[in-house]
Formats: sequence, C-alpha cells, structure tokens
Amino acid sequence: MIYLDNAATSFPKPPSVTAEQTRCMREYCGNPGRGSHELALRAAEKIYECREEAASLFGSNHPENTVFTMNTTIALNMAIKGLLRRGDHVLLSDMEHNAVFRPIYRLAKNGEISYDIFPTHVLDTAAKAEIICHEIEKRITPRTRMLICAHSSNICSSSLPLKEIGALCRRNRLFFVVDAAQSAGHHSIDMQQMAISALCVPGHKGLFGPQGSGILLFGEGIKAETLFEGGSGYQSLEGNMPEEAPERYEAGTLPTPAISGLCEGIRTVKKLGTERIFQHEKLLNAYLQERLLALPKITVYTPHLIGSVLLFNVNGISADQVGNELNENGICVRAGYHCAALGHATLGTPTGGAVRVSPGIYNTFSHMDALVDAVKRIIQ
Repeated sequence: MIYLDNAATSFPKPPSVTAEQTRCMREYCGNPGRGSHELALRAAEKIYECREEAASLFGSNHPENTVFTMNTTIALNMAIKGLLRRGDHVLLSDMEHNAVFRPIYRLAKNGEISYDIFPTHVLDTAAKAEIICHEIEKRITPRTRMLICAHSSNICSSSLPLKEIGALCRRNRLFFVVDAAQSAGHHSIDMQQMAISALCVPGHKGLFGPQGSGILLFGEGIKAETLFEGGSGYQSLEGNMPEEAPERYEAGTLPTPAISGLCEGIRTVKKLGTERIFQHEKLLNAYLQERLLALPKITVYTPHLIGSVLLFNVNGISADQVGNELNENGICVRAGYHCAALGHATLGTPTGGAVRVSPGIYNTFSHMDALVDAVKRIIQ
C-alpha cells in the first residue's frame, strides 16, 4: 500500500509516537487533576510537557493558553463561538474548509452575525500579499470583529500571508483566527509575530499525533466564552467554569494517551524541522506534477503553486472512479470535494470535485512513479 492522503491524517506515525502512547497506557494513565495519587500526577506532568512543546513550536510564551481539543473543527468552533457576539461582522476567505464556513453560516442563518468572503486570487500567478490585504480592507466595516482564514488550503498548495494579514488585523483591532489544519508541521508559525488571536491545530496531521487530538492556542490577553462546561478538576464548588486557561476550556477528562503521543509527534517535527518536511513534500509534488502533465487528459489545478497538496482530474473520468481505481492499485488518495465547497468553487472543479494527492515524510519518488503508472492505466 502507498499512502498519499496525509492531508486527511498522517500515516504511518513515527515509532516514538506509538511507543509513548503504549507506555502511557501501561505506566501512567491516571486521570489528570482527578486523583490524589502518582498516576494522576504523572499524567498531568505529561500533559503540561505537551503544552510547553506546542507553545514553543508556535511562538507562544504562555503554555497555559494551550488548550487540548479533539480536533481542529472543535478548536475552530470554540474560537468562533467563544469570541463573536450578536451583531458582529466576520471576514473569511474564498478557500475555507467547512470547519470554518459551516459555523459561520449557521450563526449568520440564525441572524446572530453577518459575514463577507474575500478573494485570495489563488488562480492569479501574480497575486501578492498587498493584493489580498487590499481585498480585505475593502470589506472591513465598523461592525467587523473577526477575520478567519486557513493558513494553507486543503485542496491545493496555496498559503495566505499570515504576517501581513495579522498586521492588518492588529491595526483594525480585529480578532485573527487561523485554521492551521494543513500548515501546522509544514510551515513556520509564530503567533506573536503574526498577531494571531486563536490558532486552531490538528494533532493528527502535520504534527504526527494520533487521531482524536487537536489544539487551540489563544494569544496573550485573549479570553473567550466557553462552548463546553463540566468538570475541570479545579474550583469544583463554583457553578461557573474557572476564569483561568486552560481549565476554563477543558471540560471533562482529557485523552492523556493521545496527548502523550502528540507530545512526541511535536518533538519529531522540531527534530526534523518544518522547512525540511515541507521541502520534501514540495519536491515530491513538483516531480509528480511534471509527470502527470506529460500524460493526455490530465488537468492539474493551480500548477503554479507547488507544496504539500496536488489536485488533479483525468478529463472524462469522474474523480470518484479515479480514486477507486487507484485504491485497487494499492494507492491511497482522496477524491471528491474534500469538505471544501468554497475552495472547489474558487478553483472551478467540475461536478464530483477532483483527486487530491498529499505526500508526507515517509513517501518517496518511487511512490510518485507508481501513482503515475496507475493513472496511465486508468487513462488507457
């Protein structure tokens, strides 16, 4: 089997990740904050280690502002619904995943907020940060309270200029919420330099952690309303959730085995370096694109952007059929709309979407050759 679906979840995981999860469940898997014994204390220590590792990776000086969630989607819902108020106006990009669009759409449908979509000019080979920022500025109103965007798309290799957008948000006193589902572990992110109010991160993708792990990192001085309430192991006599992070946002038992694995995944990213990881993926996709475009009936979307994700179609054959036939050849990709209706509309993909290839650090050029050979057989 050749796995090329790392944008959905990374696979395989580094050996240190699975080893630490096993060690956790065998040696220290107490309930953190909910036991007056050594196992609970050791679990709490490991969880704090992971807070420190995540904070340092993303340029935060406050590990306590690192909140663990089940995935990026929950982190985004917590940030969006915790920071917005009735009557607010929100800006989001034309490449957003449904994890951003659907919460915003529901709030707007209920009459609680309004929103506008700004163009990223992803199809324009000359698009630069100042063009995108100009499009944003044109849409800011006196009621605009938040700008939310995906750092990197999940359907092509476009990335937004977070530093410039963050500076714009700081000038206009806007909350800047970033969906780092496809960029965490692939690109350098510094919350302070980029003026990020809330960074929403998956544990199970570019950070090599297990599924069921995610992170919401709040910027300094940011305090949100709670989306979940319940036991925190702290201030148990109070009816309200604690005022302090992270306990304010972490209701119920944390997934200590998942967090222990995530901690080792983050350490793997630091050891390898995000630039090295990204360059490896970029080289593979550049090679793959060149070989695919040499075939007949192939459309590659945003060929001017080379990075971690490549999107293509075989003209005249549905994306689902191509995906199924690649699976029969032992190659794992994802076909369809990828939960990104806005992005597919922006790119102009046909009915049925397209085929996504997302290699990772364990993939090789021979894997790209195998994919091309399989696509040749599908065309024939």
